[in-house]
Amino acid sequence: MKKLIFIFFVWMNIGVQAQKTEFKIIQKPISYTQERVNLSLEYLKDHHGLVQTSPTIVPKMIVLHYTATGTVESNFKYFNNTHLETARGTLKKQSTLNVSSQYIIDRDGTIYQLMEPNKFARHTIGLNYCAIGIENIGSKKQPLTDLQVAANAQLIRYLKNKYNIEYLIGHSEYGNFRNSKIWKETNPQYFTGKEDPGTDFMKKVRLQVADLHLKEKP
Repeated sequence: MKKLIFIFFVWMNIGVQAQKTEFKIIQKPISYTQERVNLSLEYLKDHHGLVQTSPTIVPKMIVLHYTATGTVESNFKYFNNTHLETARGTLKKQSTLNVSSQYIIDRDGTIYQLMEPNKFARHTIGLNYCAIGIENIGSKKQPLTDLQVAANAQLIRYLKNKYNIEYLIGHSEYGNFRNSKIWKETNPQYFTGKEDPGTDFMKKVRLQVADLHLKEKP
């Protein structure tokens, strides 16, 4: 599949000075078949109480993750599957729709777009209907890099400019929204503990986008 590269220019605040920084988004779309569309619509209805004719979202939040394992290619192949693997029994009981995200960022800061940012992806319980997911290659034992920090900050700026983004959270922080009006999960027992992408990473990213005034909690 031929990769299309889009180049954007964003302003980044570094210290007290702003400088123009170039970044690229490489298109690497996962398969969004009619079966995936149907499962996404089913998920939106069953878990978020939303009846829709297309699997789209109105982005209000960005959720940062790490993959915990693998490379861009191995995670792409994993997300490209329509159905969730059998080993993930807790999630599969709720839906056979596979997990995915709109973006994935490699350790060198390369940004890949797996689907349109306003298309539904299953990545954060209770918030999928309004959240853009950004996966990062890394884990607790393989901490995310400063290049990933910069790339996430650039992508967040781009998405904030494109959509009405109000919140920026790490996956480990999603539980803060459980008792808020933003939370939409019909099954009160469906919740899993997360620790990604790490508090240090979130602090670094938030520092670079502090001027955007994105909220951490409802």
